[in-house]
Amino acid sequence: MDLFSIGEMVIDFIPGSEPASYIRKAGGAPANVAFAIAKNGLEAGMCCSVGDDDFGRFLMDTLHKYNVRPLKPTLCSEAITTMAFVTLAEDGDRSFTFARKPGADMFLREDDVKEADIDESVIIHAGSCSLSASPVAEATVRALQLGHEKGKLVSFDVNYRNLMWNDDQAACAARVMEILPYVDVLKISEEEVEMVGGEAHLFALMEQYGLTLIVETLGAAGARCFFRGETIDVPGRKAVCVDATGAGDAFWGGFLACLRIQGITRADQLTREIIEKAMAYGNVSGWICVQSKGAIESLPTRAQIEQYL
Repeated sequence: MDLFSIGEMVIDFIPGSEPASYIRKAGGAPANVAFAIAKNGLEAGMCCSVGDDDFGRFLMDTLHKYNVRPLKPTLCSEAITTMAFVTLAEDGDRSFTFARKPGADMFLREDDVKEADIDESVIIHAGSCSLSASPVAEATVRALQLGHEKGKLVSFDVNYRNLMWNDDQAACAARVMEILPYVDVLKISEEEVEMVGGEAHLFALMEQYGLTLIVETLGAAGARCFFRGETIDVPGRKAVCVDATGAGDAFWGGFLACLRIQGITRADQLTREIIEKAMAYGNVSGWICVQSKGAIESLPTRAQIEQYL
């Protein structure tokens, strides 16, 4: 696999009588990154537990539709697929209403992460929401650690959500600190930089662990990368709106896809030129998604991205 993605599964859609008609985002950050990779013609696998309910079945169908291989293909009878009802205004503002029940974690266990899947993969990817519940957290940490030990390129997306962390930013930050020794490329928003202690603290950690850090803001601000003591800026593109569900995932999926398209298999192969190409590629991918207000169908293909580069 080009990408092995692990995480909790969330289905986002605009409320309506036929949810499948209103789907915006089919699985949370790790799944959307996998979808973005797959739409660029690369092979992705997703390790998660999907509930045997209407939304879980829809999610599994969506994984198959976008050629993402579910590494746990059997629906889990005791799991409940977490749902997020999204309202997106014309100006791009959005609000979430989560239908998350106590005990509705995806029951991903440590032994669900097979070493053979790590061996087969090039990039190991996860997001911080996957660290919010104990069984999922242990599986996620193990996947990142195994990937690091085997010399894979390890990617992590800090995607804090109040509900999944019970408004405990300190707990989220502590978990992020725990996995940094295993991570090669980290995506984080400006707000999340402050949550984990501010730029000075994060830069010190980058030096300590040799991290490549992407601060992704999308919209007019574009994105910037801190790489081996250098700052690389990618300007924003004018878009219909500056916020859209899934746009950050489209950015990161595009970034990682470009690394693989360029043949990157390890962190020590990264150069400024490669990072600049991947940043530009990811920025266009996010911009295309923003223009369509984040619908899952708007995750762009390689051909769509390259026509704007």
